[in-house]
Amino acid sequence: MLKPLFDLIDDLGGCLMFLGDVFMTAIRSPCTFAEVCEQIWKVTVQSLPTTMMSGFFVGAIMTVQFTMQITTFGALGYLGGLSTSATIREIGPLLIAFLLSGKVGAFTSAELGTMQVTEQIDAVRCLGANPIQEIILPRYLGIIVSSFLLLAAGLVMSIFGGMLLGLLFSGINPEEYVRHIPTIVNRFSIASGMFKCLVFAFVLASICTYKGYTARGGAKGVGRAVVSTAVLTMVGIVVTDWITSLISQAALNVFLGGAQ
Repeated sequence: MLKPLFDLIDDLGGCLMFLGDVFMTAIRSPCTFAEVCEQIWKVTVQSLPTTMMSGFFVGAIMTVQFTMQITTFGALGYLGGLSTSATIREIGPLLIAFLLSGKVGAFTSAELGTMQVTEQIDAVRCLGANPIQEIILPRYLGIIVSSFLLLAAGLVMSIFGGMLLGLLFSGINPEEYVRHIPTIVNRFSIASGMFKCLVFAFVLASICTYKGYTARGGAKGVGRAVVSTAVLTMVGIVVTDWITSLISQAALNVFLGGAQ
């Protein structure tokens, strides 16, 4: 009955040790900038259409939901601000990160797991090179940067999705929809959303590279690594979403207290 808990603790400890190796390698013998850019381009090109489409529909869904709520109070003019604020601060980063965990995370875990079980990583080590430096670090940094950019692009697309549904479903023209966004969406809202995007990118990169690098047991082991990556990434995103929400709220309280 306690085995799942022990497995989780073992994974957590192993991941922390793995991240320690990655960070020490980044300090002592970093990879080249060209390798990181190659991974950024690879991940971004693969995931940009999915992310932008997802962001568009997230904004559209939020607009429909808020329309049903605020029409009763006669505050339909504030639809753009309310929908955009909720999407940027909370809903958008969370849902888009879930989608990226299934696409970017599973793909990277499967790629590294295949390299591990086919002994390609051992071959790199036998040649005298550091597999963390040559294989893991470029992917780790590339996933962080590209995931952050993809999440930000998805949030921008969510505004357009909300604007279109505001016109079609709520009867609000785009100018009216956009006019009230600055009223509710302030710099803190944008900073909070970007902070969540960055944290989710770190979680995604850490889990998928660790599970892929430690995959064992042939094709079955790769499959287990991919499934484990998907599950742990979603759990990690939910937990860090809760933590970052507390941090953002505490920062807002400090900021408002200082302003007063």
